[in-house]
Amino acid sequence: MSQQGLLFGAFFGCLAIILGAFGAHLLKKKLNIEQLQSFETGVKYQMYHAIVLLILGFQLNSEIPIDRYIIHAFIIGVFLFSFSIYGLVISSVNNKKLRFLGPITPLGGLFLVAGWALLFYKFVILF
Repeated sequence: MSQQGLLFGAFFGCLAIILGAFGAHLLKKKLNIEQLQSFETGVKYQMYHAIVLLILGFQLNSEIPIDRYIIHAFIIGVFLFSFSIYGLVISSVNNKKLRFLGPITPLGGLFLVAGWALLFYKFVILF
């Protein structure tokens, strides 16, 4: 069992609900359609990976290095991908877009891809 996977899965899931409601109710009036869609993309990816982390948290063993790498890749990926999108969108509301976050989003995406690739590799070596 991976406690980190379970803890971050639950945390990211809870936060995705809060941020989704924040976007739907408070930001909806302040954002244009494109900004709102970007924000929703961050929330969706966060929730998808929260669910994955919860499932993997019960299945993976934190004593095995590849299992730790998978969990860490998903945690870092969600943080960099989704939270950089939130920062970009919210900062653009005040016309003070934090442009330095732009390159962080694809880096987060690469961590998410790495997590999935490592999970695939784990399955290949198991079967």
